Amino acid sequence: MEKRIVISGYYGSKNAGDEAMLAAMLEVLEDKAPKLHITVISAAPEATANHHGVSSISWLNLPAIALALLRADLLISGGGSLLQNVTSKRSLYYYLAIILLGLLLRTPVMLYAQGIGPILGGTASFFMRLLVNRADFITVRDEGSLAELARLGITRPPIEQTADPVLAIHPANLTAGQAIFSRYNVPEGMPVVGISVRNWQREEGFKEAMARAADRIARELKATPVFLPMQYPEDLCAAESIAEKMEEKAILLADEYTTAEFLSLVGNMDLMIAIRLHALIFASVMGVPMVGVSYDPKVERFLETIGEKSVGDLASVTAEALFEAVAEKWGGRKTQKPLSEALRCAAEKNADIARRLLYA
Repeated sequence: MEKRIVISGYYGSKNAGDEAMLAAMLEVLEDKAPKLHITVISAAPEATANHHGVSSISWLNLPAIALALLRADLLISGGGSLLQNVTSKRSLYYYLAIILLGLLLRTPVMLYAQGIGPILGGTASFFMRLLVNRADFITVRDEGSLAELARLGITRPPIEQTADPVLAIHPANLTAGQAIFSRYNVPEGMPVVGISVRNWQREEGFKEAMARAADRIARELKATPVFLPMQYPEDLCAAESIAEKMEEKAILLADEYTTAEFLSLVGNMDLMIAIRLHALIFASVMGVPMVGVSYDPKVERFLETIGEKSVGDLASVTAEALFEAVAEKWGGRKTQKPLSEALRCAAEKNADIARRLLYA
């Protein structure tokens, strides 16, 4: 018997991390429960439908969302950091409204591998308690999210720590990344250091630090710095502003890529320096050493999960600290351990729980 799932998340916004999350969720859900009809709420429903092979409806089309939920056997909210009000105060209430709609229509609700918080302010905390306590199951991707749920007084549903859905995705073949490198004239036979950056609020000092560290990487390690935009075109603008400050040559990949292409590109790199969370996760999936710079607690939480620490945050990171972190990993870059099976299994467990809810 076909089961129906509605997925609510930050999809259709040209963010590589979120698109990879959706791809990984669909891959594992369809492995666990093959007879599924999945509808994704998206900012670009036509693109989401074409790219992922699912039904999709606009995030603004509330009547269509309500109808889909009325027919659904499960509402999945996630993955990602949907329930927080640091990057956006309004988005928290939007995702809570979708949960409320599911509850009103008596659709089972699962929070799927979410990164919870930070939640700031009494009103936001009240609505989190009111609505999230009525979910049927909550999985979170890190210990910090567990702590945030406890702080908010969200204790009624079963809650389990799993892992980011992308950690369950299959590693990609390296051929696609090699072809893209060739088109951009990335020198063959030289090591490559990937750099994934974003603009964040009014922080600018990190760009000078990144530029100076990239110059040293090019000069002292004889490696080619390659900027990888995870959200297009915003991240390309951030990369350009850093490359302009550099004295050595850097290469900017200036196109949109599929999840498989992103994974393949990262797999062809010798090391990844990243502000973007999912650039770090891609590196983990592809067995590439990484250096993380934090702009949000979710970055530090992920790094802690895999036994790493950030090299600093955007306000404090220095060129010296960045280069030293890279140099420390450089000698052992060929022996980087692959993603642990335990983390992969934890990521797959999200889909196992969703399947249980579907067939309860």
